Amino acid sequence: MNTSNLDKSCFISVALEVFSKSELKSLVTAFGSKVHVHYLGMEFGLFKAYLGLAVQSKTPEAGILQYCKLIQKLPPSERAAWNAAKSRSFDIGIEAPKRGSHYWVAVGSDAVCAASEVGAQIAISVYGGMKAARQPKKKVPANRSD
Repeated sequence: MNTSNLDKSCFISVALEVFSKSELKSLVTAFGSKVHVHYLGMEFGLFKAYLGLAVQSKTPEAGILQYCKLIQKLPPSERAAWNAAKSRSFDIGIEAPKRGSHYWVAVGSDAVCAASEVGAQIAISVYGGMKAARQPKKKVPANRSD
């Protein structure tokens, strides 16, 4: 195995997942066009919001910092809703690298501190290969006229 084969295409995105006993619609609305809503509803008996950045970051650290800036700019009532949430997670999505390669990333102290300051945890989700594997071309037998 070539250990220097770093697969930089493995980073997918950073999603924001919030669970709360209270409705999250006003919190999500306060983020405006800076986020896309992937899910807003109920799960596990709690209100859930699952969001993605409208402009995707190039690194997990940059994504976390973008979310933290948005959270810090929330109006007081929406920030109170954020603070009251049961769970606040920045979920780093990674696709498992191709065989023979690897993916490595570090989340710097700036992003870790920013996440802590807004009361969020950093989660990592690793997904099995999602890219369609190339199928070998089928050889078509030549027409024989025997």
